[in-house]
Amino acid sequence: HRHPALPQVACFDTAFHRTLPRVASLLPIPRRYATAGVRRYGFHGLSYEFLLEELTRLRDALSAERRRLPLVRVDKDYVFDGPGGNARLMDLFDGRRQLVVYHFMFDPNDPPPGKSGAPFEEGCPGCSYVADNLPHLSHLRARDTSLVLVSRAPQAKIKPFKARMGWDVPWYSSFGSDFNYDYHVTTDGAVAPVEYNYADRATLESKGHAYHVAGEQPGLSVFLRVGDEVFHTYSSYGRGLEAMLVTYHLLDLTPFGRQENWEDSPEGWPQSPEAGLGGWVRHHDKYDASVTRSCCEAARYRA
Repeated sequence: HRHPALPQVACFDTAFHRTLPRVASLLPIPRRYATAGVRRYGFHGLSYEFLLEELTRLRDALSAERRRLPLVRVDKDYVFDGPGGNARLMDLFDGRRQLVVYHFMFDPNDPPPGKSGAPFEEGCPGCSYVADNLPHLSHLRARDTSLVLVSRAPQAKIKPFKARMGWDVPWYSSFGSDFNYDYHVTTDGAVAPVEYNYADRATLESKGHAYHVAGEQPGLSVFLRVGDEVFHTYSSYGRGLEAMLVTYHLLDLTPFGRQENWEDSPEGWPQSPEAGLGGWVRHHDKYDASVTRSCCEAARYRA
């Protein structure tokens, strides 16, 4: 009231501010203000601390719920073509009790007229991005867990592409079996009712997701071996697969983020001109080439 013409933002001061860590006085003040000596105390600092704790608690609670999902026994005898020849689902566990399957988009067919590249002549760039982010398998195996890739493409396609990418993760072909259709990672209404990410065809089309109605789709499925029986415990699709993408998580920690055009970023922040999630992603040996959209995303932008 003594200086009514002086601009005021806010005025807080209580003794407990002195006990807050320094970071609580900075976030999310722009660097130029922090450099000038401006500090922000109080409710925002407390809310950031609360949100971090709450997000961690919710993630742990979600994992706890996932461990209590019902087990669905797998009765169908799936046959795969693997590095060592024919294998059944039990063989993919490689003697361990848990199995994580990443459903890698790689079409067994030749490309249709006017099309080339992924996912017909090479594996999907988006799924390749996932494979590049996989951990050293020894860490999973130390927890009695195996991880494999499964595609409908035959080994004649898989082997040279795997060698090109330099991966050592076991990779199986499910061609000729119902595996991809049963776990909703190949959608074809002539074979089975269309479903992807727990949505039927009508729901997918109503949301503008017609690109999930036909063809190869990305996904992850988890299985448990109990004696001589195998149970399906969990499957995830769409953005649920981001849990596997360490690159994204690291980028999320940076000022620029993922630099994708759907993100809420400050004006002037760099953003990729390619539309949608992962539009900038390509095979790791093609980043010096012209931009090619991931086949996971490109379908939604076709004329």
